[in-house]
Amino acid sequence: MENTPLKSSMSFAAILLFFATYTAAAQEFTPSMTEKWDPVPDIVTSGQMGSPPSDAIALFDGENLNAWESVRGGDAAWMVDGGEVTVNAGTGDIRTRQKFSDVQLHIEWRTPAVVEGDGQGRGNSGVFFHEIYEVQILDSYENVTYSNGQAGSVYKQHIPLVNASRGPGEWQTYDIIFRSPVFSTEGDLVRTAAVTVLHNGVLIQNHVELIGPSRYVGLPEYGVHGPGSIKLQDHGNPMTFRNIWVREL
Repeated sequence: MENTPLKSSMSFAAILLFFATYTAAAQEFTPSMTEKWDPVPDIVTSGQMGSPPSDAIALFDGENLNAWESVRGGDAAWMVDGGEVTVNAGTGDIRTRQKFSDVQLHIEWRTPAVVEGDGQGRGNSGVFFHEIYEVQILDSYENVTYSNGQAGSVYKQHIPLVNASRGPGEWQTYDIIFRSPVFSTEGDLVRTAAVTVLHNGVLIQNHVELIGPSRYVGLPEYGVHGPGSIKLQDHGNPMTFRNIWVREL
């Protein structure tokens, strides 16, 4: 009990010393000492009324599929009409001729207005990065299926935070930030792939890390790869797309 006043006195003295030191140090700083002038960010003009930003690469602008090819070889065989492209069922998936790593992707899609089937058989497609990491596209409006396979899921890995789906026949949007995995020269995984997804402007995947490529059967497992194509899936449903663009990050 007799030591308490001494301890209190020492603590108070320590506090005074701290504030005196902090005040003296702060007086040595000026605002310019914490200002960074380089590098100067590039100027990018944002898009208006659905148009892409000035530094975007147009993958489909409504005119043709020149930026795409069939995964089976040759030109993409999907149907272009009225500024839209529709899956030509049975012709197979299509992929970009250009290969990418880290990207920001914007894509608009529409499921058939006439509902046929249910679950995974209703308005199904997918957008794949490096052709192996899938963000599911599906008619998930009042359509029950497994949660890590509904619209906006990172297929079989991450359930979307919410279901932001619009009804059949309505246009929907994905804005996706995809971070590619990084491998060492020895083939070791240095950094996992990660995905952020906004569905119709709603955040549904918040920088989730992938445990490997998407697998319909079995567990994901990374394999070494470099840049890759973006792929759209022919799942047998007449899905329609428009206004597809990408920004390399």
